[in-house]
Order: sequence, then C-alpha cells, then structure tokens
Amino acid sequence: MTSNFKSIPVIDLSLAKSPLTRPKLLQELHHALTCIGFLYITNHDVPQDVISDLKHALPKLFALDLAEKEEVALHNSPHFLGYSQVGSETTAGVADKREKFEFATELPDLWRVGLPLYERLKGPNQWPSQNPSLRGVIERYIHELTNLSERFLRLVGEALSLNPETLFSFLSEQHRLKLVHYPASDPSSDPNIQGVGPHKDSSGWWTFLLQASPPPVKGLQALNRKGEWIDIPVIEDTFVVNIGQAFEVVTHGVCKATTHRVLSGPSERYSVPFFQGFRGSMTKEEAIGILRGHFDGQKMALEASEGVDVDSAFLRGRYDTWGESQLRTKIRSHRDVGRRFYADVFHDYINDDS
Repeated sequence: MTSNFKSIPVIDLSLAKSPLTRPKLLQELHHALTCIGFLYITNHDVPQDVISDLKHALPKLFALDLAEKEEVALHNSPHFLGYSQVGSETTAGVADKREKFEFATELPDLWRVGLPLYERLKGPNQWPSQNPSLRGVIERYIHELTNLSERFLRLVGEALSLNPETLFSFLSEQHRLKLVHYPASDPSSDPNIQGVGPHKDSSGWWTFLLQASPPPVKGLQALNRKGEWIDIPVIEDTFVVNIGQAFEVVTHGVCKATTHRVLSGPSERYSVPFFQGFRGSMTKEEAIGILRGHFDGQKMALEASEGVDVDSAFLRGRYDTWGESQLRTKIRSHRDVGRRFYADVFHDYINDDS
C-alpha cells in the first residue's frame, strides 16, 4: 500500500448502476479510500442547472458592498454562519487570504442553558437582503448535495465491506456549505500566498467540493506521503471528494484524512465545499469502538510527516465529543465570534494546543 500518489483518481458513479460494472467501481473506490483520501466523482446526478445557478450567483454575491456583507457578517452569528472577510480566519496561525459566506441546513435555534454548548452551532442562516434569489439557489444546492453525499456514503460502506447503511448512524442533521472567493494575488508584492493553509477537513464526515472557476485557474493541492504537493486541477462536471477527520477516526486510520491547502494565484478563484455533518454527541470512545472489530488488523494508510503534525483536536486532544472539538476549532479560527458568544470557554480553547 502506498500514498505516494501523483494525481487524483476520477471515479464514474454511473458504474454503480449495473451489476457488471459495480465491482470495478467498488475496487477503484476502495483504492482511493485507503491509499489517497481524495478523488473526483463524475456522473454524480446532481442537476446541471443546480450547479450552474450557484456558479452564476458567486460573482454577484461577492460583489456586494461592505455594508451589505456586514449585514450578514459571521461575527453576528453564534452558529458561525455568515460572511467573513479576507484575513479574518487563520489556519496554523497564519491569516488565510480568502473571503467566504457560510451556510448550513436550515435549522431553528433551539439551544438553551443546560444543553451542551456545541449544540449552539446549530441554527438558522443569515441571508443577504440585497440578493433575495440566493436563498432558493443555496437551499436547492444543499438539498442536492445532501442526497449525493448519502448515495456516495452507501457506496463507501460497500467498498469497505460494511452494510451500506452502517455509516448513517454517524451523521448529523445539519450539513455545512461554504462559498469561497480567493482574490487574485501577486507574489512580487505580497509574499503570503496562503489562500488557506495546510489542514485536514475538521468540519464534517466527508467533503464534496465544487471548483467553480475555469480549468486554467489552479490553487488546490494535496500532500502525498513523500511530502510532495500534488495539484488537484479543475475537471469540468466533477466534484472533488475527500475524507474528513472524523472518518479517519472511525476507520482507525485505514482511511486517512489527507492534508491539503490552497495557494493564491494571479487569477481570482471560486470554490464551494459542502461538508457532510458528523453527529456532535459522538464520543471518542464511540467513534473508535463502533467499528473497531471491522477495521482491526487492516493496514493503516500512511502520510507525510507534515500531515501528522496538522492540528486535530478530536484525534489527539482532550475533548470527549466531536461537537466540543468542532466548537474549539471554530472558536480558534474565528476568535471574534468566540469572544462575543463563547466567553466562558474562549481562553481555554485559544490556549489549548493539544
């Protein structure tokens, strides 16, 4: 087994529709799961108009003036939903050069004192008043990506010799979506080209990424075992899919969450990651124990030393539930929100480097 990939495999989901081609799909998927952690999927059955409507909405949305963006600023939301400007989020202690809008499955705010604090992450979205058509575009996209992620999860279960429904017990009722804009960058005048720094996805179970810029626009890279950064270019009519940290925990490292980053470049770039939600009440003991018997004895995927050092509060930290480790990660990334809504735990999380 090796993780020294030089490119990311493309997997055709239409192969699942025939008993003659389904074994080929499952074999390819198993290799991607256990050796790479990243893949493209094609023939995914998400309607083309759902994707094109979202792509067309992105430039208009990010062209809103600062006052209109401030109306839905993320620092107004205890659920970490809304707009954040360039430089407001950090990865590995360095400011990321991107702006973004964050949305999620629409849920009411039901948190009250006495409930776990991480339950406060669930709640309603903020919708820009100057772009009233956006809500329908976003909610339809979240609906279609939720369906896609569930279809894909059944295939993952089958590829790993599990009952296709087994992995559903880990899911949350809320999934998250980011609309991301990376402004163009000139390295001759600004040496910091970190669009977003090296990280493993901590926001969910699986990530489904729409690279919404034309193919010549690059930026996304994944780290192989040799420590080489491998480009993940735009391929039209595909989603890039990668493993989140929670899935690595549940599979006992057989399926690794691969470290990746985005570099700024001479062209602006749009990106739309959808994060399939992981149940916040899941304890580390549950996550490790439920499928221990299935994965015991299987070879763990290997990764570069740089990937081993990536912050992972649930894997190595002192927090017992996924929800608390997720809250800690968000507060460390968006400290203004943490100070405003989570003052009682803010300093503990900021000063915890476990």
